[in-house]
Amino acid sequence: MIELAPDQLPAPTRWFAAGAPGTAALAEHVRATGTGSWWADRAVEPRTVAVACAAHVLLRGDPSALAPEALAVFDAHYVRAAGGFLPALGSAFGLIVPWERMLFVHRVPAAVPRPPRGVTVRRLVPEDAPALAALAADAAWIHASWGGPAGLAASGLGWAALDRDRMLAVACTYVHGTAYEDVACFTDPAHRRRGLALACVTALCRDIAARGRTPSWTCSRDHRPSRLLAWTAGFRLRHEYVHYFTGQPAHQGAGLPV
Repeated sequence: MIELAPDQLPAPTRWFAAGAPGTAALAEHVRATGTGSWWADRAVEPRTVAVACAAHVLLRGDPSALAPEALAVFDAHYVRAAGGFLPALGSAFGLIVPWERMLFVHRVPAAVPRPPRGVTVRRLVPEDAPALAALAADAAWIHASWGGPAGLAASGLGWAALDRDRMLAVACTYVHGTAYEDVACFTDPAHRRRGLALACVTALCRDIAARGRTPSWTCSRDHRPSRLLAWTAGFRLRHEYVHYFTGQPAHQGAGLPV
């Protein structure tokens, strides 16, 4: 697979459905934000294309067009693709883990909960980048789809619960599609079970609706806290799907473009 330059990108609607919810809108997100990349088996008249952002990958096209190990560039990624791509993934990786996922769409209005005393819930501004960067080390994924803390803070598409300058929780548009915005959230472990995530998510959902889009929510099927938060915030199940986590490149040097 080769990475495509901006002037080589094919029309997204040829490969990906327009206005899809969840990570299915990844192509729209990459085009809108400039974060992420397009890949193809060849630059001219590609037969297989991929869109990658924040360790997520969408694959479309003809898997038989791929050379052995062509997908090795997507080591340690979550790949969403038709079952026909499994042999190509198998030739590139020694480990492919299927992961059952649930997609929810916002259907029921929810009241914005009152935050605890001393906590303010508000929209992120560019000056919040240091507070985002100061979140726990395992929170870096929350701004990965925006290229880092500065990108998310400047996007205008996030809400946070803050105690003075300390960020306790954040919810943001993780995938920015043309019809749906997929929501993600993180709460500092020391401040969970205080309703902070719900307050941020509810405020964000109202903001998304005001932009004329619908909030969506994706999580692992076995992530009960995430499912409960989604339900409380007014999301309802739309469908389930599977994506695949890749690891252990099949050969030394795998991970380089081929």
